[in-house]
Order: sequence, then structure tokens, then C-alpha cells
Amino acid sequence: MSDSPDLETLTQALIQAASQAGADQSDAIAVRGQSVSIDVRKGGLELAERAEATEIGLRVLIGGRQASVSASDHSDITIREMAARAVAMAREAPVDDMLGLADPDQLAETRDGAALQMTDPAPDPSPDALQAMALRAEAAAAAQPGITQVESAAAAFSRRQMWLAASNGFSGGYTRSGHSVSAVAITGQGTGMERDYAGESRVWASDLPDPEQIGLLAAQRTLARIGSRKPPTGAFPILYDRRVAPTLIAHLLAAVNGNAVVRGASWLRDALDEPVLPADLTVTENPLRPRYPSSRPFDAEGLPCLPREIVAGGVLTGWTLDLATGRKLGMDSTASATRGLTSAPSPGHSNVSLTQGDASFDDLLADMGTGLVVTSMLGASINATTGDYSRGAAGFWVENGKIAYPVNECTIAGNLRDMLMTITAGNDAEDWRPVQVPSLLVRGMTVAGA
Repeated sequence: MSDSPDLETLTQALIQAASQAGADQSDAIAVRGQSVSIDVRKGGLELAERAEATEIGLRVLIGGRQASVSASDHSDITIREMAARAVAMAREAPVDDMLGLADPDQLAETRDGAALQMTDPAPDPSPDALQAMALRAEAAAAAQPGITQVESAAAAFSRRQMWLAASNGFSGGYTRSGHSVSAVAITGQGTGMERDYAGESRVWASDLPDPEQIGLLAAQRTLARIGSRKPPTGAFPILYDRRVAPTLIAHLLAAVNGNAVVRGASWLRDALDEPVLPADLTVTENPLRPRYPSSRPFDAEGLPCLPREIVAGGVLTGWTLDLATGRKLGMDSTASATRGLTSAPSPGHSNVSLTQGDASFDDLLADMGTGLVVTSMLGASINATTGDYSRGAAGFWVENGKIAYPVNECTIAGNLRDMLMTITAGNDAEDWRPVQVPSLLVRGMTVAGA
């Protein structure tokens, strides 16, 4: 990779080619990535994968029209062809007068990720080291009585460099690393088989739990599912375990996304400055948290990222906006633009957290009395406009404030607007998560089981 072209040089070449091809404005991204993943099974190597590539993307704007192209080849002729193709595509695109780059005085002054510690300074782990970690996780899971097999255990590493440049003068980039370990354990046979998993990922390897902890947790979660059956049908409180509670806040984040609001396809489209959560809860976003996986010093349009409150004291305080959606709504961008190599900027979130409460998980169980603890979900039917919500779920049935037995093959349903206004937050949010949310008790949902 050291022989590959400099990413900044590639983006500047793309900007220059776009100008020569007739673009009014342009921005370019160059990404260089490498990754290694190792899967083991039954004490031996099951799969080893390595990927390494440098890719480039270009967006051009001409009179309110835009188009994006990308390539994995970065020769001079490819760059010129990309620019010509993008300009030709843009001239055929529909007009959107709100499109355009940031003004130079809006651009971030910090243009690297050094302060955010986004890349692990330790040497990259070797494939042998990753295999050893995966084997340790597998062995810890397999050693638990009742585990019939470990379906898979894996360890992976990645390092990704990104550079963004634009014709408004912005030029900046950073490197991000990632380390992960996971395991999937199985108990039982045939129709009585149950499985569960555990996995962790970090920017720095030194922040990862020991592989043995991950393997043990996968086994414990699997063994707890022995004897699963359907729960009763009816209206009950539901306790979203901290493993799945972030999905509820993710639905709220999707509803405050500027793209959804502009289209009128948000169940919160009329809720600005109104309560959307109980008054003791606040949702914050902080893209500047050191060593977190989605931290970033600037967004995909070169604007400086800053902490902000999305919901303050239960009240929705604003939308999540990039430049275009902000202009359409008559508001400033929240520096939330994200983009890929072939896509235009669109709003997104990074490092979101919900206020923690005072109640422990056991306190929430006692509070719910009889109901359902949800630990995993599959499938989804979410009406983005009305907030009507229905999902398949599995977890544990609770009676008299205590877990009675594991359950599966049930459906939970409600309306997100009503659900979020009734939640009680626990005090057990897990650290290092991109959406950091404790267990959440939701009142009055419908469970469809036996």
C-alpha cells in the first residue's frame, strides 16, 4: 500500500479534471482500505479473508444538477473519463436549486483526526494473532456444559484512510482502525436447537474485552434460551434489553433525518419543539468522542462536527441536516452529512446517547410485573409516515417481576410515537456503542404469541 498514490493528490486530480470537463463545483473522495478477517471452527481455521484496495469517487454540480461516479482504478485516463462521464450525467439530471457546496467560511478548520484518536497506534495484528483470538473465544464458549457446538468464532481487523477535497478549497482526511471479536454458540439438537451470540468491536485493540469473555457470554446467552416457547397474546409492558434498546432510538433518529422530513415521510414531521420522550430524557450526539467508531472531525461536506442535543428534556429540538436539506427547510446544516463513493451527501448520525435512568435491570423487571423482555428481533414492519410498528421478537417471559422462561416466535406491535412517550430508562447502557442506550421499559404494547 505504500506504493499507492497519495489520497490527497488523487482528490485534487479529480477536482481539476471535473473543472476542465465543465463542472461548476465538485467534491471528491479517495479511500484506501485494508482488512483481515479470520473464522475458526472446531479448533481449526475455517475461513481467512484479506482485502486491500484504493477507490475514488467524484461528485459534480452544474446549475443545480448533480451526478456521482466512482472507480477502483486511479490512472490519469480513468480520472479524466470519470470527470467527463459525471458531467454528462449531471447535465441530464433533474434540477435542484438547493444543491451546492459549503461557503468557504463554513468549512472546518480541523482537518485531521489526530485529536480523536481514531486509529490504533499499535502494530496491525497478524493473521496468526487474529486466529489465536478467535480460537480463545471458541474454546471459552465450547467449554460451557450444555453447549453442543460453536457455530463460528471470528476476529477481524481493518484500517481505512479517507481523504475529502472540494472545489471550495476544502481538503482534509483521517484514518480509522477497527478490531472485533465474535462468537456464535448452539445448544440442543434438531427442533430443540437454540443459538445466540456475543461480539465486540473497538477502534483500539487494547479497548477490546478478552476473547474468553466474549465466548463465555455467547455460551451463557445460548444456554439461557433452552426450552423456549411462545408467550401468551395480549397487551403487556415490554422491556427492551440493552442489546436491542438502541433500535428504538434508531427509529427516532430516522424520523428526525432531514431527508425524511423534507419528503413528509416522517412520523415526527410535525413534532418540532414538542415532547417526543418523557421529560427526564435527552438524546445527544457527540461526533468528537475520542476512540469511538463513528467519531469524525468534519462531515462529508467539510463542515465542523460539534456535540448537540437532538432531544432536550423530552422535547425535539431540531432535525438532522446536511446542506441541501437544511436549505430546503430554511435551516442551517447540523454538519451531519455522510456519503459514499457513489452517493451524494445525506444526513446521518454519529455517537448518539440517551440519558440513563436510576433503575437497574432488576428494578425494571419488578416494575413491569408481567410482560416480555426482548433480547433479539428479526424482520420489521415500520410505517415511516405513521410510526406504526411491528417486529418479530424473542426473549424471556416475566411473571411477578422475575424471569419465568425463554420465549421465541412472537410479534410485538405498537405505535412509535406512543411507545416512546411511555419509556422508563434503566442505568445499564453499554459503553463504546454508536447508539448508547440503556434497557428501556415500554408500556402498553401488544404481544402476539400462543
